Amino acid sequence: MKSITVFCGSSFGSDEKYKKQATLLGQTLAKQNIQLIYGGANVGLMGAVADGVLSEGGKAIGVLPHFLQSKEIAHNHLTELILVESMHERKTKMNDLCDGVIALPGGYGTLEELFEMITWAQLGLHKKPIAILNVDGFYDNLIKLIQTMVDKGFLKQINREMLLVSDDIGELLEKMRKYKAPRIGKWIFKEEI
Repeated sequence: MKSITVFCGSSFGSDEKYKKQATLLGQTLAKQNIQLIYGGANVGLMGAVADGVLSEGGKAIGVLPHFLQSKEIAHNHLTELILVESMHERKTKMNDLCDGVIALPGGYGTLEELFEMITWAQLGLHKKPIAILNVDGFYDNLIKLIQTMVDKGFLKQINREMLLVSDDIGELLEKMRKYKAPRIGKWIFKEEI
């Protein structure tokens, strides 16, 4: 993996450990010569992960819509800042630039980005590993909900297994390196029922 997109909150959350893990993830990516692709902001966990990368001499590429740059949240010390027109164009560009995705804690935007990427993978639009760094059990309830989707017949177990999860950065990166996309498609045909 040469580059990883990180989706995360534009705030720090209520516990210092979120910022610490975002910074540590950035530092780890830089030390492993993995380029960061992220939303381009200097605030919250977004800023922390970028600062972590830059503190270790790594490369950080931000992708930011023009309307957010005008709110003065763009990180000014990135390797590169790519400006786009829309949020959808932002996600498309981030997908084009990366070899995998990690979600840190965040809010609606983080979830939306994570689920769009995993949906694209489920539909076979890419074969990249999609991962959650489950800092202090932040995503435990979401993981339970996803298992409920499997249990209730709305998601195949093989598609559930596409989402890689760990609370340890090294372990998560190793899972991503070993990931093989499933060969089976999303759609269930009549003869499979």
